[in-house]
Amino acid sequence: MMPLPHRFLTSVLVRRKGELFLFDCGEGTQISLKKLNLRWKKISVILISHTHADHVTGLPGILMLSSQVERTEPLYIIGPPKIKEYIEATRQILDIYINYEIIVKQVFTEGIVFNGAGYQIRAFALKHSKPCLGYTIEEDLRAGVFYPEKARALEIPRGPLWSQLQSGQEVKRADGTIVYAEQVMGPKRRGVKLGFVTDTLYSDTISSYVKQADLFFCEAMFTEDLLESAQEKKHLTARQAALIAKEAGVKSLALIHYSPRYTERELLQLKKEAQQVFARVFLTKDRQIIEVKNPE
Repeated sequence: MMPLPHRFLTSVLVRRKGELFLFDCGEGTQISLKKLNLRWKKISVILISHTHADHVTGLPGILMLSSQVERTEPLYIIGPPKIKEYIEATRQILDIYINYEIIVKQVFTEGIVFNGAGYQIRAFALKHSKPCLGYTIEEDLRAGVFYPEKARALEIPRGPLWSQLQSGQEVKRADGTIVYAEQVMGPKRRGVKLGFVTDTLYSDTISSYVKQADLFFCEAMFTEDLLESAQEKKHLTARQAALIAKEAGVKSLALIHYSPRYTERELLQLKKEAQQVFARVFLTKDRQIIEVKNPE
């Protein structure tokens, strides 16, 4: 809820094939972007969980940064009710110069909120003190493994025809016979899936949305001895985050959004409590870079 000298407020940036997606935009987000030398004009979509100050106060800076470079593509901002009002009021009061299109989408029901080239972003409701959303970004199914020996057996010469088959197209042999991609390709493979959840009471429905995520970002606001306080403030403990990860069968759990009461050393207790439930867990920190590979 407040920035510390070595711990800024919540924000996660995802980079996929040169395109950037920003989940939440706490105060100081633009500083981390500058330190990482990332091209903020490549941000396609900003996804806001809710309109509490520690998750949106970095937005004005990001909007102003983007206006300092040439940008032709629109910037999409997606969030719960009030996000449009916040952006419009901020632009008007601060008289922010914007030289690109901003498209704001307010989410009232869960479902797919954005479709891109080869991926989709889904939003779902969380239980906080005001409307709050969790998100997943999931790649489309990818082509299966190509088997050269099957292509040879079907007398398909190596070269352009192999490339056509690998891209899912059918080809014609010299004798006029049609060969279909599925005759030389394995079953389709799933792409990468990421989950982002912060500021919520525990609910066993969350796991159904982040099921089998390759990386799951989840808040770990408190240790278990403060469970009562977590429930009162509608936040998760580290153990509860781990329970969701275990139920969902995620590959890796990244803990975020710690209470400022914990020093860097004390954060290890959050990790320890989570690991008692789910082994593949780690603490995130400012400007940490995490590579996520394809599931196989």
